[in-house]
Amino acid sequence: MSVIAVLGAGKIGEALLSGLLNGGHEPGDLLFTERYEERARELETRYPGMKAATVADAARRADILVVAVKPQDIEPVLDELAPLLGTASLVVSLCAGLPTALYERRLAAGVPVVRVMPNTPMLVGEAMSAISPGKHATPEHLATVKELLSHVGQVVEVPERQQDAVTALSGSGPAYFFYLVEAMIDAGILLGLPRALAGQLIIQSAVGAAKMLAEGQDHPVLLREAVTSPAGTTINAIRELEKHGVRAALLDAIEAARDRSEELGRAHEN
Repeated sequence: MSVIAVLGAGKIGEALLSGLLNGGHEPGDLLFTERYEERARELETRYPGMKAATVADAARRADILVVAVKPQDIEPVLDELAPLLGTASLVVSLCAGLPTALYERRLAAGVPVVRVMPNTPMLVGEAMSAISPGKHATPEHLATVKELLSHVGQVVEVPERQQDAVTALSGSGPAYFFYLVEAMIDAGILLGLPRALAGQLIIQSAVGAAKMLAEGQDHPVLLREAVTSPAGTTINAIRELEKHGVRAALLDAIEAARDRSEELGRAHEN
């Protein structure tokens, strides 16, 4: 089995490592880098047999390097990797907004790169990850990345030109749902319900609605219409949402997220 190094063991990096362990990967075949010593020791204690490493050591020992640092921290990581990686290594980028061309320009010629946009439900094994190959990545490389990510959720392949849209829609998507749930809990409190009860009502409603969407065959419009009785409570609520431009605001918000993802990529063009 391949040795896998996760460069940047934050929440997403740890979630991937945990998923790989649960999927049958041996702790001794997994490495991670972490800038904070206390965090590194914490992870080594939590996952016995898995060891922290330097970026250079990870580059020498691992067959697959998963880059999970923040986009603004990518430059020093690439500086360390550049003289150490060859075409036998596979680089998997989980960095929002960063194109495969950045890695291909900075690393040795021919190093295969696969770009991934995951999201935070990876923490509970329910990620939605979109993957795109760089110009040196083969179908076999894509199959390897799909297998890795299948341990933490679902995986789709998209052209890289669509990755900024994916980032805006599903990468940032959980935050939109959390924002909506937060507002609905506040509404429950406004209507006189205790916070805990309002939270329980809304969270289970969200879980149930998501299950209907995931397991059913009906379009969201049909599911919404099924709840919307003539002259009932729901249609009055929908009217207020439309009156306040909630749909248009959501479209604008997702476009803004897409634009920011594009900016992150352009920041590293030179």
